[in-house]
Amino acid sequence: MAYNPELKTSLRQRIGVIIIAIVLLGSTIALYMGIVLNYNNAGNNDTSQIDPEKEARYEELRAEYNAEIEAKAKELSATYFDTFATYRSRVKSFNAANITEVTFEDLKVGTGEEITEGFTDYSAYYIGWLSNETVFDSSFDDFANPTSLHFPLAGGNLIEGWNRGIIGMKIGGIREISIPAELAYGANEQGDIPANSPLKFIVMLIPFTDVEPSDELYELYYELYGGGY
Repeated sequence: MAYNPELKTSLRQRIGVIIIAIVLLGSTIALYMGIVLNYNNAGNNDTSQIDPEKEARYEELRAEYNAEIEAKAKELSATYFDTFATYRSRVKSFNAANITEVTFEDLKVGTGEEITEGFTDYSAYYIGWLSNETVFDSSFDDFANPTSLHFPLAGGNLIEGWNRGIIGMKIGGIREISIPAELAYGANEQGDIPANSPLKFIVMLIPFTDVEPSDELYELYYELYGGGY
């Protein structure tokens, strides 16, 4: 098979997302992995064959990568936190029966590239809530008393209602999106989201931000844990 650099980049980005999730497990990253990134975590589960020296090197490199992610998250939070935090007051209860299609309201019009169907070269901060005003996830470290933003969400492989709701937005823009249940999780319960729940999001789009894993980290991950994505 011919070498495909685009395929390798895609795998590297997915591995980066996985490692970010490991670092921030228990934080909101864990849920937006569920909201947004629906890949199959198919790897080598037979840990008895893993080389301990390679695994130790992998853990060392992953720790360095984690530090880079955390540093970048702090840098971005310093830039965007104050602006995005002002939109927390938009979270209010709503009539679930009225959400029958994807609708949106632009709260701030961006000045960057416009999102078209299939365009995923963006990052996002967000707040997601239910009809009873329960915030099931957000980019804040603590929605009730926030002090910072987590590493932003990368575009791609998101729920259909989100994908439709951001079309026409421009980078730098902020939009409130209403999504009917069938374009969210339908009859499936998802974490703190009950089955058949319409959702609302406030989404702030920023330029695509990535922290690339090193070649060595990428190769060790692929060798130790498999690359079947």
